[in-house]
Amino acid sequence: MPYVNVRILDDGVTAEQKAEVIAGITEIMVRVLNKNPESTHVVIDEVPLENWGFKGKPVSELRKQPKE
Repeated sequence: MPYVNVRILDDGVTAEQKAEVIAGITEIMVRVLNKNPESTHVVIDEVPLENWGFKGKPVSELRKQPKE
């Protein structure tokens, strides 16, 4: 029973986009690893911007800075 956990920023991803991610990951598990899609679990965790750090700062702060 494969279990795939995907973590993304809580940044406006729609239910339709999440469904497509789940379907795509399941298809990859079937095609590449020959796993049964009926027993493949995909969980999407959405992380708030202030809880995701990059370059030593929360993403919520980085998004406020001008792009270089």
